[in-house]
Amino acid sequence: MQTQLPLARSTVDPDAAARAQPGFVEALVDDPRTKVLLVRHGLVAVAGDGVLDLRAPAEIAGAPWDPQHLAYLGRDDGGAYLALTLPGTLGEERDLDGVPIHEDAALVNFVERLTFAHLRDVGDALADRDAGLATTAVALSAWHARNPRCPRCGEITEVIDVGWVRRCTADHSLHYPRTDPAVIMAVTDAHDRILLGHAAHWPENRFSTLAGYVEPGESVETAVRREVAEEAGIAVGAVEFKGSQPWPFPASLMLGFRARVADDASTEVTVDGVEITDARFFTREELAVAVAAGTVLLPMRSSIALALIEDWYGGTLAR
Repeated sequence: MQTQLPLARSTVDPDAAARAQPGFVEALVDDPRTKVLLVRHGLVAVAGDGVLDLRAPAEIAGAPWDPQHLAYLGRDDGGAYLALTLPGTLGEERDLDGVPIHEDAALVNFVERLTFAHLRDVGDALADRDAGLATTAVALSAWHARNPRCPRCGEITEVIDVGWVRRCTADHSLHYPRTDPAVIMAVTDAHDRILLGHAAHWPENRFSTLAGYVEPGESVETAVRREVAEEAGIAVGAVEFKGSQPWPFPASLMLGFRARVADDASTEVTVDGVEITDARFFTREELAVAVAAGTVLLPMRSSIALALIEDWYGGTLAR
């Protein structure tokens, strides 16, 4: 399988040691070489196909340079990179003529001229640098949105270390971004057919590899075998790791595997009927024909699922 998965690419130095430096945010905002990626409702600002819309701080009129909204993404030879998550209520308050209220007007007018896109849709088209920046920005933005309070005492937390730590204002405990490991697997049988399933909440004809979260106390190999048994009633033997990529929707790390049906195990599929409503084995020819006919819709190109399928297929499948 390809070593550089769509959302597993980056060329920027995280520069983690600089995050706790006093006055670091102010210095970044004052530096004209700093580039800012705007995030709004989980979407990233884009300038066109495969290009992020990165702006100098001075270009962003009325920006809230508050640590609560910022995350340091790292630096390269061209300068430093910041992510600015726009307030969720931005532009909602307007006067009777529909004009943004005074404190938001400049920023609203600036933002309304931008284009925002979902990382799922543009991630595979981004260059290595931009893929890494966008994935990190979306992951951190999602974490902050879901963790405003201390999990120990329930009090408000404040953002420190330029977006990488939240500190409780009451007990001063420190809290760090969470990543949830999930396994995703291309299951093949003795005839080298691939097992694909249809999730209950997906559009009609959408099929993909099986996947699920790693549970407490499990190894990833155990999680692969459990998920396949639960969702499709298939016993898995050998499990081989193929690659991984972040999937920040909101906080997953997808661990990709090739798994083989256990020797002498049945290939009769029994779906759970809850998460998976249909699953079947495909030969390469059967899958290519079904995809061409539109009776099977494959995952988006930014996903590790499609990479696993095409790794088994031996080439690119027309979609």
